[in-house]
Amino acid sequence: MPTPPLDPAERRRRLARMIRVDHAGEFGAQQIYAGQLAVLGDSAAADDLEHMRAQEVAHLRHFEKLMVDRRVRPTVLHPLWQAAGFALGAGTALMGEKAAMACTIAVEEVIDEHYAQQVNELRADPAERELADDLERFRQEEADHRDLATARGGTETAGYGLLRGVIRRGCKTAIWLSERF
Repeated sequence: MPTPPLDPAERRRRLARMIRVDHAGEFGAQQIYAGQLAVLGDSAAADDLEHMRAQEVAHLRHFEKLMVDRRVRPTVLHPLWQAAGFALGAGTALMGEKAAMACTIAVEEVIDEHYAQQVNELRADPAERELADDLERFRQEEADHRDLATARGGTETAGYGLLRGVIRRGCKTAIWLSERF
């Protein structure tokens, strides 16, 4: 049995939550890469980190426009995500290039899953096909970041399983909080 359509007010609330959390996530992601670049800016990974950061900035700009167009407020946790994102990026980079790549793997895995859920939900709404297509494109770019970080040895860092688990849990918590606040 198909899920009944949401009433217009609930649909607007759900879309606002999506846009708010995606904006927060892209903001945090570009802060993570900025932190990694602050430490690894002269390393062999710098070009890849800058490429990934540039894509995150493009995603962020897209959500900034959506927030204005759809009158969605940002999360009140924005200053926290600025500091936490940069600290996570710089902190893992201080542990070494492979640890920075492990961070990227963990973050991008969660974002891939998050965007996939949103795309599935949005594809059910004919009025939101364009947004679903945009999120699918972003999801693929995030998956490419994960794959690049894997190729750069992210899974080889000491304590990979623990580091990955902690970062994934932090990302899921940030998603939950940003949707609501």
